[in-house]
Amino acid sequence: MSPLAGSKRLVVKIGSSILVDEAKGEIRHDWLDALTDDVAHLHKDGCDVVLVSSGAIRLGRTHLKLPPGPLRLEESQAAAATGQIQLAHAYQAALARHGITVAQVLLTLDDSEERRRYLNARQTMATLLGLKAVPVINENDTVATDEIRFGDNDRLGARVAEMISADTLVLLSDIDGLYTGDPRSDSSAKFIPEIREITPAIEAMGGSAASEMSNGGMVTKLMAGRIAMAAGCRMAIADGRPVGALGDLIDGKTRCSWFLPEASPLSARKKWIKGSLKTAGSLTVDDGAVKALSAGKSLLPAGVTGIDGDFKRGDVVDVKDRAGRLLARGLVAYAAEDARRIAGRKSAEIERLLGFRGRDEIVHRDDLVVE
Repeated sequence: MSPLAGSKRLVVKIGSSILVDEAKGEIRHDWLDALTDDVAHLHKDGCDVVLVSSGAIRLGRTHLKLPPGPLRLEESQAAAATGQIQLAHAYQAALARHGITVAQVLLTLDDSEERRRYLNARQTMATLLGLKAVPVINENDTVATDEIRFGDNDRLGARVAEMISADTLVLLSDIDGLYTGDPRSDSSAKFIPEIREITPAIEAMGGSAASEMSNGGMVTKLMAGRIAMAAGCRMAIADGRPVGALGDLIDGKTRCSWFLPEASPLSARKKWIKGSLKTAGSLTVDDGAVKALSAGKSLLPAGVTGIDGDFKRGDVVDVKDRAGRLLARGLVAYAAEDARRIAGRKSAEIERLLGFRGRDEIVHRDDLVVE
C-alpha cells in the first residue's frame, strides 16, 4: 500500500500539461472527473485535501485566441485573468457532483514568505479545511509578474504544504519520478524510487521544462522536495497523465519517487520555533496557565499577566512564569499592543476589546514549544 493511503492532510499539485489538452487548449474533463472522484473518496475518509492547480494561462490563451509561442507579460496576465475563471468553475462543477464545496485561493510566493500575509493565508486555509471545503490554489499570475517569468507551482505546492502542516505533497506531472538523467534523451537513466536527502548529486540530476505549457521541470521539483522535507512533509513525484492517476497512486498501482523526511510536520515546525535564536518579546503567565501549558493546551489571554517587548503578530516570543522561568516559546497570534489590551481577559471579550474577532488563543498549542 502506498504511503499516500495513510495521509491525513494532502496537497496535490496538478501540472498544466496534464490538466489541459495541449492540442485543443481545453480541460481534460474525463481526467478531472476521475481526479475529483479520488479526492471525494479521500475527503470521505477524513483526509483534508488541497489542490494546487496550474492551467489558467493555457486555458485563457485559448479563450482569447492568442497565437502559439511565448506570450508577452501583459498577454500572460490577461490569459491568467480569463483562464482562472474557467479553471475555478471546472473544479467547482466536478466536486459538486460529490456535494463538496470548493474555495478559490490565489497566492504568490510572497504570501508564503512575508509574515503577516503568511499567517493570514494559513488561517484562511485552516478555516476552510475545518469547514470541509477543498481549497483550489493557484499563483496570482495577474499581479505577480516575477511568478510568471520565474515562478512555478511546484514550489508553491511545497510552500502550501509547509503552511498548513500537510503530511503529504504529491506533484502530478508528465514524468513518473526522479531519474539519474533525463529519460527522454538518456536511455541509460535509472529511476530512483526513494530519496531521503537532497544531496548535490541529487540536485545535479535536475532537468528543464518539457513543454511550453509548463514553467517547471525537475529542478523546481527538487526545490519543492527540499522545502517539503524541511517541513516534515513527504513528497511524491508521479506521472499524472493517465485518467485515474491519483487513485492508482493511492492504491500503490503506479510507481513514483518518494522524498521521505526524518521528522513529522508538527515536530519539524516546532523544531524551527525552538531553534529561533532571537525572540521579539515575552509573555508572563499565571499558575493556571502554567498547568495548562504543561498539559499540552494553548495559551489563552486570560492566563497572561504581563507582556514585554514590541512584537508583531507571528513573531516568536518567550513564555515565562511569575518567577521569570522560561516555560515555552511560540508564535504569538497578536501584536504587542493588542496583546496588552486582551491580557487577563476572557476570549469572548476579544472582539469588544479590539474591534475585530481574532483567535481565541494568544499562542495556539500547534505554535507552542514547551521547554
